[in-house]
Amino acid sequence: MSKHDPIHPDPANGRRRAGSLVERAARAYGFEAAGRVPPLRDAEPLAAAPAAPLPNERALAPLFRGRAGTVQRARLAEAGFILPGQAPSALSEEFRVIKRPLLTAAADGGALRTILVASARPDEGKTFCAINLALSLAAETEIEVVLVDGDVAKPDIVATLGLEDGPGLLDALADPGCAVETCLIRTDIPHLSVLPAGAARHEATELLASARTRALFETLRAQDPRRILVIDSPPALAASPAGVLAALAGQAVVVVRADRTGEADLRHALELLSACPRPQLLLNGVEFRPGARRFAGYYGIEA
Repeated sequence: MSKHDPIHPDPANGRRRAGSLVERAARAYGFEAAGRVPPLRDAEPLAAAPAAPLPNERALAPLFRGRAGTVQRARLAEAGFILPGQAPSALSEEFRVIKRPLLTAAADGGALRTILVASARPDEGKTFCAINLALSLAAETEIEVVLVDGDVAKPDIVATLGLEDGPGLLDALADPGCAVETCLIRTDIPHLSVLPAGAARHEATELLASARTRALFETLRAQDPRRILVIDSPPALAASPAGVLAALAGQAVVVVRADRTGEADLRHALELLSACPRPQLLLNGVEFRPGARRFAGYYGIEA
Protein backbone atom coordinates (compact mmCIF):
# COMPACT_ATOMS: atom_id res chain seq x y z
CA MET A 1 0.00 0.00 0.00
CA SER A 2 1.62 3.31 -1.05
CA LYS A 3 1.54 6.61 0.84
CA HIS A 4 1.31 10.00 -0.82
CA ASP A 5 4.57 10.76 -2.57
CA PRO A 6 7.13 12.58 -0.39
CA ILE A 7 9.35 15.33 -1.69
CA HIS A 8 11.18 13.95 -4.70
CA PRO A 9 14.46 15.18 -6.20
CA ASP A 10 14.03 16.85 -9.56
CA PRO A 11 16.37 14.94 -11.91
CA ALA A 12 16.78 18.02 -14.11
CA ASN A 13 18.28 20.38 -11.54
CA GLY A 14 18.61 18.44 -8.29
CA ARG A 15 16.08 20.67 -6.52
CA ARG A 16 13.21 19.31 -4.49
CA ARG A 17 9.68 19.43 -5.82
CA ALA A 18 6.46 19.23 -3.88
CA GLY A 19 4.61 15.94 -3.94
CA SER A 20 2.94 15.69 -0.52
CA LEU A 21 -0.58 16.81 0.28
CA VAL A 22 0.57 17.42 3.86
CA GLU A 23 3.26 19.82 2.69
CA ARG A 24 0.85 21.71 0.42
CA ALA A 25 -1.59 22.06 3.26
CA ALA A 26 1.22 23.38 5.49
CA ARG A 27 1.99 26.12 3.00
CA ALA A 28 -1.66 26.97 2.48
CA TYR A 29 -2.32 27.35 6.21
CA GLY A 30 0.92 29.13 7.05
CA PHE A 31 2.56 26.40 9.08
CA GLU A 32 5.85 27.16 7.37
CA ALA A 33 6.07 30.40 9.29
CA ALA A 34 6.10 28.46 12.53
CA GLY A 35 9.10 26.49 11.30
CA ARG A 36 7.26 23.16 11.15
CA VAL A 37 7.92 22.52 7.50
CA PRO A 38 11.02 23.70 5.63
CA PRO A 39 10.16 26.21 2.92
CA LEU A 40 9.94 24.85 -0.61
CA ARG A 41 11.12 26.79 -3.63
CA ASP A 42 9.98 26.39 -7.19
CA ALA A 43 7.10 24.19 -6.11
CA GLU A 44 4.87 22.90 -8.87
CA PRO A 45 1.32 24.24 -8.96
CA LEU A 46 -1.19 22.17 -7.07
CA ALA A 47 -3.12 21.29 -10.22
CA ALA A 48 -0.01 19.84 -11.82
CA ALA A 49 0.53 17.20 -9.14
CA PRO A 50 -0.98 13.81 -10.02
CA ALA A 51 -3.45 12.34 -7.57
CA ALA A 52 -2.11 9.47 -5.48
CA PRO A 53 -3.66 6.15 -6.58
CA LEU A 54 -5.94 4.36 -4.18
CA PRO A 55 -4.68 1.00 -2.92
CA ASN A 56 -6.35 -1.91 -4.60
CA GLU A 57 -6.10 -5.66 -4.89
CA ARG A 58 -4.20 -5.51 -8.17
CA ALA A 59 -1.52 -3.30 -6.64
CA LEU A 60 -1.04 -5.76 -3.77
CA ALA A 61 -0.75 -8.85 -5.99
CA PRO A 62 2.56 -9.82 -7.59
CA LEU A 63 3.03 -9.46 -11.33
CA PHE A 64 1.58 -12.73 -12.59
CA ARG A 65 3.90 -14.53 -15.00
CA GLY A 66 2.20 -17.93 -15.28
CA ARG A 67 -0.62 -19.04 -17.51
CA ALA A 68 -4.39 -18.99 -17.29
CA GLY A 69 -6.63 -22.03 -17.04
CA THR A 70 -10.34 -22.80 -16.93
CA VAL A 71 -11.61 -25.23 -14.30
CA GLN A 72 -14.10 -27.77 -15.62
CA ARG A 73 -16.95 -27.14 -13.19
CA ALA A 74 -19.14 -29.88 -14.64
CA ARG A 75 -16.38 -32.38 -13.89
CA LEU A 76 -16.15 -31.15 -10.31
CA ALA A 77 -19.91 -31.38 -9.86
CA GLU A 78 -20.01 -34.92 -11.20
CA ALA A 79 -17.26 -35.96 -8.78
CA GLY A 80 -19.04 -34.39 -5.80
CA PHE A 81 -16.70 -31.45 -5.14
CA ILE A 82 -17.64 -28.06 -3.80
CA LEU A 83 -18.64 -25.71 -6.60
CA PRO A 84 -17.70 -22.02 -6.42
CA GLY A 85 -20.73 -19.83 -5.90
CA GLN A 86 -23.08 -22.73 -5.19
CA ALA A 87 -25.81 -22.63 -2.56
CA PRO A 88 -24.73 -23.92 0.87
CA SER A 89 -24.49 -27.69 1.08
CA ALA A 90 -23.55 -30.14 3.78
CA LEU A 91 -20.08 -30.55 2.24
CA SER A 92 -19.40 -26.83 1.82
CA GLU A 93 -20.47 -26.18 5.40
CA GLU A 94 -18.21 -28.93 6.72
CA PHE A 95 -15.22 -27.36 4.98
CA ARG A 96 -16.17 -23.93 6.30
CA VAL A 97 -15.82 -25.40 9.78
CA ILE A 98 -12.57 -27.18 8.87
CA LYS A 99 -10.85 -24.12 7.40
CA ARG A 100 -11.58 -21.67 10.20
CA PRO A 101 -8.94 -22.88 12.72
CA LEU A 102 -6.48 -23.23 9.84
CA LEU A 103 -7.05 -19.59 8.89
CA THR A 104 -6.74 -18.49 12.51
CA ALA A 105 -3.34 -20.16 12.78
CA ALA A 106 -2.24 -18.91 9.34
CA ALA A 107 -2.79 -15.32 10.49
CA ASP A 108 0.44 -15.65 12.49
CA GLY A 109 2.30 -15.89 9.18
CA GLY A 110 5.42 -17.77 8.16
CA ALA A 111 5.19 -21.50 7.60
CA LEU A 112 1.71 -21.54 9.16
CA ARG A 113 0.53 -20.23 5.79
CA THR A 114 1.55 -23.60 4.32
CA ILE A 115 -0.96 -26.42 4.92
CA LEU A 116 -0.13 -30.02 4.07
CA VAL A 117 -3.01 -32.41 3.33
CA ALA A 118 -1.93 -36.02 3.78
CA SER A 119 -3.22 -39.50 4.60
CA ALA A 120 -1.76 -42.79 5.79
CA ARG A 121 -2.66 -44.91 2.76
CA PRO A 122 -3.88 -44.30 -0.80
CA ASP A 123 -7.62 -44.00 -1.52
CA GLU A 124 -8.46 -42.35 1.80
CA GLY A 125 -9.61 -39.10 0.18
CA LYS A 126 -6.69 -36.74 0.75
CA THR A 127 -6.76 -35.26 -2.79
CA PHE A 128 -10.55 -34.85 -2.57
CA CYS A 129 -10.09 -33.02 0.73
CA ALA A 130 -7.13 -30.94 -0.51
CA ILE A 131 -9.09 -29.64 -3.50
CA ASN A 132 -12.20 -28.93 -1.45
CA LEU A 133 -10.17 -27.15 1.20
CA ALA A 134 -8.49 -25.00 -1.46
CA LEU A 135 -11.87 -24.17 -3.03
CA SER A 136 -13.31 -23.26 0.35
CA LEU A 137 -10.31 -21.09 1.25
CA ALA A 138 -10.49 -19.35 -2.14
CA ALA A 139 -14.02 -18.22 -1.29
CA GLU A 140 -12.52 -15.94 1.39
CA THR A 141 -12.39 -12.33 0.26
CA GLU A 142 -8.88 -11.58 1.54
CA ILE A 143 -7.09 -14.83 0.73
CA GLU A 144 -5.11 -16.01 -2.28
CA VAL A 145 -4.70 -19.78 -2.52
CA VAL A 146 -1.99 -21.73 -4.31
CA LEU A 147 -2.93 -25.42 -4.55
CA VAL A 148 0.36 -27.33 -4.88
CA ASP A 149 0.41 -30.86 -6.28
CA GLY A 150 3.05 -32.40 -4.04
CA ASP A 151 2.06 -35.97 -4.87
CA VAL A 152 4.79 -35.98 -7.49
CA ALA A 153 4.68 -39.75 -8.12
CA LYS A 154 0.95 -39.80 -8.93
CA PRO A 155 -0.18 -36.21 -9.51
CA ASP A 156 -3.91 -35.77 -9.90
CA ILE A 157 -4.77 -32.13 -9.15
CA VAL A 158 -4.51 -30.79 -12.71
CA ALA A 159 -6.50 -33.66 -14.25
CA THR A 160 -9.23 -33.46 -11.59
CA LEU A 161 -9.73 -29.75 -12.21
CA GLY A 162 -9.62 -30.25 -15.99
CA LEU A 163 -6.62 -27.95 -16.48
CA GLU A 164 -3.84 -28.24 -19.03
CA ASP A 165 -0.68 -29.68 -17.51
CA GLY A 166 2.72 -28.05 -17.84
CA PRO A 167 5.88 -27.11 -15.92
CA GLY A 168 5.51 -27.30 -12.18
CA LEU A 169 7.11 -27.86 -8.80
CA LEU A 170 9.81 -30.35 -9.79
CA ASP A 171 10.80 -28.29 -12.83
CA ALA A 172 11.29 -25.19 -10.68
CA LEU A 173 13.36 -27.23 -8.20
CA ALA A 174 15.54 -28.91 -10.83
CA ASP A 175 16.24 -25.78 -12.87
CA PRO A 176 17.48 -22.70 -10.97
CA GLY A 177 16.61 -20.64 -14.03
CA CYS A 178 12.93 -21.62 -13.82
CA ALA A 179 11.03 -19.09 -11.70
CA VAL A 180 8.24 -20.77 -9.77
CA GLU A 181 5.80 -17.94 -10.58
CA THR A 182 6.01 -18.88 -14.27
CA CYS A 183 4.77 -22.39 -13.43
CA LEU A 184 1.56 -21.24 -11.76
CA ILE A 185 -1.83 -21.70 -13.40
CA ARG A 186 -4.22 -18.90 -12.51
CA THR A 187 -7.66 -20.46 -12.71
CA ASP A 188 -10.93 -18.74 -13.56
CA ILE A 189 -12.02 -19.38 -9.96
CA PRO A 190 -11.24 -16.14 -8.12
CA HIS A 191 -8.28 -16.31 -5.70
CA LEU A 192 -7.25 -19.82 -6.78
CA SER A 193 -3.99 -20.75 -8.53
CA VAL A 194 -2.48 -24.20 -9.08
CA LEU A 195 1.15 -25.32 -9.07
CA PRO A 196 1.38 -28.64 -10.96
CA ALA A 197 3.75 -31.40 -9.88
CA GLY A 198 5.93 -30.97 -12.97
CA ALA A 199 7.86 -33.56 -14.96
CA ALA A 200 8.49 -36.82 -13.08
CA ARG A 201 12.03 -37.42 -11.89
CA HIS A 202 13.71 -40.33 -10.14
CA GLU A 203 15.35 -37.95 -7.66
CA ALA A 204 12.06 -36.28 -6.71
CA THR A 205 12.43 -36.94 -2.97
CA GLU A 206 15.95 -35.52 -2.96
CA LEU A 207 14.78 -32.41 -4.81
CA LEU A 208 11.96 -31.90 -2.32
CA ALA A 209 14.42 -32.36 0.57
CA SER A 210 16.76 -29.68 -0.76
CA ALA A 211 17.07 -26.19 0.70
CA ARG A 212 15.73 -24.86 -2.60
CA THR A 213 12.27 -26.26 -1.79
CA ARG A 214 12.04 -24.29 1.45
CA ALA A 215 13.23 -21.17 -0.38
CA LEU A 216 10.67 -21.78 -3.14
CA PHE A 217 7.77 -21.99 -0.68
CA GLU A 218 9.04 -18.91 1.14
CA THR A 219 9.18 -17.08 -2.19
CA LEU A 220 5.60 -18.02 -3.02
CA ARG A 221 4.42 -16.72 0.34
CA ALA A 222 6.53 -13.56 0.16
CA GLN A 223 5.28 -12.66 -3.32
CA ASP A 224 1.82 -12.03 -1.87
CA PRO A 225 1.19 -11.68 1.90
CA ARG A 226 -2.37 -12.93 1.34
CA ARG A 227 -1.23 -16.29 -0.01
CA ILE A 228 -1.91 -19.61 1.64
CA LEU A 229 -0.28 -22.73 0.18
CA VAL A 230 -2.29 -25.97 0.25
CA ILE A 231 -0.09 -28.97 -0.59
CA ASP A 232 -1.57 -32.28 -1.68
CA SER A 233 0.90 -34.75 -0.20
CA PRO A 234 1.60 -38.36 -1.15
CA PRO A 235 0.24 -40.94 1.34
CA ALA A 236 2.66 -41.04 4.27
CA LEU A 237 3.00 -44.82 4.31
CA ALA A 238 3.26 -45.16 0.54
CA ALA A 239 5.82 -42.54 -0.54
CA SER A 240 8.79 -40.91 1.19
CA PRO A 241 8.15 -37.29 0.08
CA ALA A 242 5.30 -36.97 2.61
CA GLY A 243 7.67 -36.74 5.56
CA VAL A 244 9.90 -34.31 3.68
CA LEU A 245 6.99 -31.99 2.86
CA ALA A 246 5.75 -32.16 6.46
CA ALA A 247 8.96 -30.44 7.57
CA LEU A 248 8.12 -27.49 5.28
CA ALA A 249 4.52 -27.02 6.40
CA GLY A 250 3.33 -25.17 9.47
CA GLN A 251 0.04 -27.09 9.57
CA ALA A 252 -1.02 -30.57 8.46
CA VAL A 253 -4.47 -32.01 7.85
CA VAL A 254 -4.26 -35.79 8.07
CA VAL A 255 -7.24 -37.41 6.37
CA VAL A 256 -8.62 -40.49 8.14
CA ARG A 257 -11.06 -42.60 6.16
CA ALA A 258 -13.93 -43.87 8.29
CA ASP A 259 -14.02 -47.68 8.57
CA ARG A 260 -10.83 -47.98 6.51
CA THR A 261 -7.84 -46.29 8.15
CA GLY A 262 -6.45 -48.53 10.88
CA GLU A 263 -5.19 -47.18 14.18
CA ALA A 264 -1.72 -48.62 13.69
CA ASP A 265 -1.43 -47.06 10.24
CA LEU A 266 -2.61 -43.73 11.56
CA ARG A 267 -0.10 -43.74 14.42
CA HIS A 268 2.73 -44.64 12.04
CA ALA A 269 1.68 -41.92 9.58
CA LEU A 270 1.61 -39.30 12.34
CA GLU A 271 5.13 -40.32 13.35
CA LEU A 272 6.34 -39.84 9.77
CA LEU A 273 4.63 -36.43 9.62
CA SER A 274 5.83 -35.37 13.07
CA ALA A 275 8.11 -32.65 11.67
CA CYS A 276 4.98 -30.55 11.14
CA PRO A 277 4.22 -28.70 14.39
CA ARG A 278 0.42 -28.57 14.00
CA PRO A 279 -1.09 -31.87 12.78
CA GLN A 280 -4.88 -32.19 12.81
CA LEU A 281 -7.16 -35.08 11.87
CA LEU A 282 -9.97 -34.90 9.34
CA LEU A 283 -12.46 -37.78 9.44
CA ASN A 284 -13.57 -38.48 5.88
CA GLY A 285 -16.36 -40.67 4.51
CA VAL A 286 -18.68 -40.51 7.52
CA GLU A 287 -22.32 -41.31 6.80
CA PHE A 288 -24.75 -39.50 9.09
CA ARG A 289 -28.14 -40.95 9.90
CA PRO A 290 -31.09 -38.87 8.60
CA GLY A 291 -31.95 -37.73 12.10
CA ALA A 292 -28.38 -36.67 12.84
CA ARG A 293 -27.43 -34.77 9.68
CA ARG A 294 -25.28 -31.69 10.11
CA PHE A 295 -25.89 -28.40 8.32
CA ALA A 296 -27.90 -29.69 5.35
CA GLY A 297 -31.13 -29.93 7.29
CA TYR A 298 -30.86 -26.33 8.48
CA TYR A 299 -30.60 -25.07 4.88
CA GLY A 300 -33.38 -27.35 3.67
CA ILE A 301 -30.99 -29.42 1.57
CA GLU A 302 -31.41 -33.10 1.00
CA ALA A 303 -28.36 -35.17 1.81
